[in-house]
Amino acid sequence: MVRIVFSDIDGTLLTDDKRVTEKTEQAVKALLAKGIPFVLASARMPEAIYPITEQMGVTIPLICYSGALVLTKEGKTLSSTAMEFSQTQGFLKEAGERFPQATINYYAGHHWYVRDAKDPRVVFEMEITGAKAEQAEFAACLNKGILPHKILMMMEPDDCERAERELQELFPALNIVRSFPTLLEIMDKSVTKASGIEVLLQHYGLTAAESLSFGDNYNDLEMLQYTKKSVAMGNAPQKVKAEASDVTSSNEEDGIYAYLVKAGLIDA
Repeated sequence: MVRIVFSDIDGTLLTDDKRVTEKTEQAVKALLAKGIPFVLASARMPEAIYPITEQMGVTIPLICYSGALVLTKEGKTLSSTAMEFSQTQGFLKEAGERFPQATINYYAGHHWYVRDAKDPRVVFEMEITGAKAEQAEFAACLNKGILPHKILMMMEPDDCERAERELQELFPALNIVRSFPTLLEIMDKSVTKASGIEVLLQHYGLTAAESLSFGDNYNDLEMLQYTKKSVAMGNAPQKVKAEASDVTSSNEEDGIYAYLVKAGLIDA
């Protein structure tokens, strides 16, 4: 029996133009009305998720930074895992030297630091998420003891694929994974969406056998493998679909709603 539902955001909850459809919102509210928690699990920071939950008119728990920061529906921190000082310092040096063409973002708690707030990639991300970047030197952040929950590299798809491969080999103590063809997410090795799910299951007194997850990309794999029931979106790569226990329609076709109705968890 499903007693809690976890969902990725981009490519899963949201359409390609970053909207929550009427049926998807209906599905979320139907679950909550039945007393089934609906949790968003995303690589996003809290401030990039709150506009979505506010738009839907719901207050729900969040797994942010792909599991590095877990918040209750009231916003209380249940778990926080930042990258270590030396790992962060070393990574920033190597990433900057090997991939100078990349835009590097430094996320710590409720803050998003960038070297240039006018960088077109940063401006585009602000428009998409509603979060606001702050201009800062990363070395200064480190020296103040502000350790990142996540580093995000933005670059062209070919560079992103190469960076994932090369940097993971250089930094085995970090979790380095693409969340989009142009986005590379870097966190502490212990951090995955599955680790965030584990924190919330303990919080609710539930088990993985009572959970269901929805995802569409490579950084969702651990989550899809961890929950008893897992659903890949129709727009997911084949490798992601192969790891899920079921596949639904795409994020453009109300995939979450369609599956929940088919599974009898909500009424049509």
